[in-house]
Amino acid sequence: MPGPLAKRLALAKGQAVAADRPDEWILSADTVVGVGRRILGKPETEREARKFLQILSGRRHRVHGGVSLAAPDGRVSGRVVVTSVSFKRLEKSEIDAYLAGGGWQGKAGGYAIQGAAGAFVRGITGSYFNVVGLPLYETLSLLRGSGFISPSQISSG
Repeated sequence: MPGPLAKRLALAKGQAVAADRPDEWILSADTVVGVGRRILGKPETEREARKFLQILSGRRHRVHGGVSLAAPDGRVSGRVVVTSVSFKRLEKSEIDAYLAGGGWQGKAGGYAIQGAAGAFVRGITGSYFNVVGLPLYETLSLLRGSGFISPSQISSG
């Protein structure tokens, strides 16, 4: 299940850092792409990235973003944000060019919406920033709810 996995990975990242920094606030996040029953993580090879892009081609998928906040007093809170993304049908030449540019490396699902792969996206429903890697609205909600920041500390300009 992509959502619980994203949350578990975000929590694990935060716990690993908090173990060395117990008196600090730790914000961590992770992203998992889900297509039907498949989970597309971060491809390890160009060949795997090609496979992921072929799977995403012409389809809708969901990006599950897990965010975790660990407080110095030991409290931990987390959220999962889900964004639906629709890809256009990709031509082989588009996939080849994208892979050659290296934008797939280290990216869940093998793409980064904020880069060249943004041209593959027909539309999204939900948080764009979740697809980028950190859902800002939900992250601010965690920070406010924990007492790390107050509403008056957020600039409106």
